[in-house]
Amino acid sequence: MNHAERQHHAPAPHAPAPPAAHGRAEPTPHATMEHAAHGDHTGHEQMFRQRFWVCLVLSIPVILYSDMIQMWLGFTVPTFPGSEWIAPLFSIIIFIYGGLPFLRMAVPEVQNRQPGMMTLISLAISVAFVYSLAALLLNLGGGFFWELVTLIDIMLLGHWLEMRSVRQASGALNELAKLMPDKAELIKPDGAVELVPTTQLRTGDLVLVRPGGRVPADGDVTEGESSVNESMITGESRPVRKQVGGKVIAGTVNGDGSLRVRVGATGEQTALAGIMRLVRQAQQSKSRTQVLADQAAGWLFYIAVGVAIITAVAWTIAVGLNVEVISRVATVLVIACPHALGLAIPLVVAITTSLGARNGILVRDRLALERARDIGIVMFDKTGTLTYGKQGVVDIATTEAMDRARALALAAAAEADSEHMIAQGIRQQAAQEHLSVPRVSGFEALKGRGVRARYDGHSLSIGGPNLIAGQSLPDVLRQFTAKAEAKGETVVYLLANDRPVASFALADVIRPESKRAVQELHRMGIEVAMLTGDSEAVAQQVAREIGIDQYFAQVLPEHKDDKVTTLQKQGKRVAMVGDGINDAPALARADVGIAIGSGTNVAIESAGIILVQSNPLDVPRLIALSRASYRKMIENLLWATGYNIIALPLAAGILAPVGILLSPAVGALFMSVSTIIVALNAQLLRRARLET
Repeated sequence: MNHAERQHHAPAPHAPAPPAAHGRAEPTPHATMEHAAHGDHTGHEQMFRQRFWVCLVLSIPVILYSDMIQMWLGFTVPTFPGSEWIAPLFSIIIFIYGGLPFLRMAVPEVQNRQPGMMTLISLAISVAFVYSLAALLLNLGGGFFWELVTLIDIMLLGHWLEMRSVRQASGALNELAKLMPDKAELIKPDGAVELVPTTQLRTGDLVLVRPGGRVPADGDVTEGESSVNESMITGESRPVRKQVGGKVIAGTVNGDGSLRVRVGATGEQTALAGIMRLVRQAQQSKSRTQVLADQAAGWLFYIAVGVAIITAVAWTIAVGLNVEVISRVATVLVIACPHALGLAIPLVVAITTSLGARNGILVRDRLALERARDIGIVMFDKTGTLTYGKQGVVDIATTEAMDRARALALAAAAEADSEHMIAQGIRQQAAQEHLSVPRVSGFEALKGRGVRARYDGHSLSIGGPNLIAGQSLPDVLRQFTAKAEAKGETVVYLLANDRPVASFALADVIRPESKRAVQELHRMGIEVAMLTGDSEAVAQQVAREIGIDQYFAQVLPEHKDDKVTTLQKQGKRVAMVGDGINDAPALARADVGIAIGSGTNVAIESAGIILVQSNPLDVPRLIALSRASYRKMIENLLWATGYNIIALPLAAGILAPVGILLSPAVGALFMSVSTIIVALNAQLLRRARLET
C-alpha cells in the first residue's frame, strides 16, 4: 500500500457484527480427509498407551514367577498347584493383546521386502513365544516368558512415546476453512438484503460486508469505503484502504466502513482456496525420511537371521540335529531382540520434547527436529516474526512551536477514542514514555482525512497525507516526511489550529531479540533470509537494521512457497519461520516449518515446531537442541546394537570349543544392561546447553 493512500478514521461503530463475521465454513472434502487422518494418528497413540499399561500390569506376575528373576534378586514367591502356569498364561495374553499390533505392522515390511523394526520385533517375540510354549509342553526346559513380556512392554512404551512426540497437526486446512464465514448478506435486485449460505453465492452476485465482518468471496468493491485487514492472506502489516474498484479477498476482515462487493470468485476459485491447495500439496510432497532406528533394525534383522542359519548348520554338523541346536538358534534370535533399540530413539525424543518445552520450543514433528541440525538457511517472515506485526512510533519531528513530548501527548489525546492500528501505536508510545495525556472534547471524524478534537480552546487534528492536502509543510516536517517514506514508514501529521506542528513516523516495530538471533545463526554458519509482503523500502530497512543476508519484498503467498522451493533446488535445507496464514504453504513446504506461538492457528498447525514464547532467539536454540539430540540418537543406536557384536557370536557358540557358551540367562542380562545404558545416556541430554 502506498503511504499516500493511508487514510485515518474515527473508531468503528460498536454495532454487533453480523453472523457472517464469525461463521465457520463447512469443511471441504480435503479438510475432512485431513481431519480423519489426524484422528487415525491419535487413535494409534491411544491404542499403544492403553496396551502398554494393561500389558505392564499383566507382566508383573510373569516377572515375579520367573525363576531367573527370583535367582538374580534373591527372593521367592508362594507356589501352589497350577502356579507353574501363571507365567505361560499371562504371557499368552500379553502376546495376543500387546504383540499382535507389531505382527500386523510387520506385514507391509515383509510384503515390500524392507524388513525393519516391526519385522525384527515380530521375529523376536514370535520365536520367544513359540519356543517357550514348546519348551513348556515338551518338557525341554528353559523358555523366554519374562523376556517376551518385557520386550513387548518396552516396544509398546517406545511406540507410545514415539507416536506422542511425532503427532503432527493435520488441521491446517480446517483452520483455513474457519476463515470463511458460513453466511453472506446477499443484496437482491430489489435492494433487499437476505442472509444466505456462502455456498450459494455465484459470480456476479452483490453482497454487503458490514464493519467488522469477514469478506465471503473474492470480488470488487462497487460501493463504500473502508480499511480491510488482509494480513492473514497477503502479509501486509497495515490495513489496506478499499474504495470503489478495489479488490477484496475472501476471509479477510473488514474495518470500520460498509462495503458492497460484486462477487468475482467463490469456492475453489478464491485466493484462500488457492492457499489451501498449496498447503495440501506441500504436506503431500514431503519425502519420507527413513528413521535411523528402523534402518538399524533392518540391518540387525538380516544379521540375526544369518547368524541363526549359520548356528543351525554348524551345530547340526557338530552334534547332529537335537534340542540343543534348536535352543541355541532360539537364543540367537531372542538375543537379537531390540529392547534397547526400541527405546534408543523414542527416549531421546521424549526428553528432547520436554527439554525444548522448558526452553520455549514445542516439538510437534520429530522428523522436523531431526532435520533442523542440517539447516543451511533460515527464512523468516517479517511481519509478526522478526517484528511485532503492529504499527509503532519510530520517530517524531516537531516545529519550533511544539516540543516532542507535548506533541506526542496531544496526538495520543486526539486518538484516545480510535481503535485504528496507527492510533493504537501512538497511544502505546505515549504510555511507554509515561506522558500525561490531556482530555479533549468535540471529537469529530474527518472522513478520508483523519480526526479532529478541541483542547484548551484550540483545534487539534491528526491524520495522513489527505489531511494536509493543499498545505505547504515547514521544511523540518517536509524533510522528515521524505526521509521516513524512503524507509517505507507511514507518516501522520498533527495540526494545531490547522497548522502542521508535528509529524510522526510509524512502522512495524522490530522485536529486540531479532538482531541477536540473526547474529547467533551466523555464528552457527547458517544464512538468514527474510520474506515479506511489505514494500521494497520497508524490507530493505529491516534487513539492514538486523543484518539479514537476503530479503524478498512484496511476496504473495504462492511466491513465498516458490522461494522455499527455489532455495531447496539449490541444494539448501530451508527452515521457514512464520506466524501468518500466508506463511502456511511455505511452512509446510520447508524442510523445517517453525511457527511463532503468538501467530494464527493455521501457521501453528502447518509447522513441525512452534516457538511458544514468540522469541526469534529460540530458532538458534532449536538448532542447538537438534544437534545435541541427534548426537544422543547416534550414541544410543551404537549402544543399542553394540552388544550384539559380542552377544550374537557368543550365543551362536563361536567360543564353545574353549568352553565359553552364552546361556539365555546371560544373554538376557546383556540385553538389560544395554537398555539401562541407553536410558542413562538419554538422560544426559538434559544437560545440553541451549542458551545463546
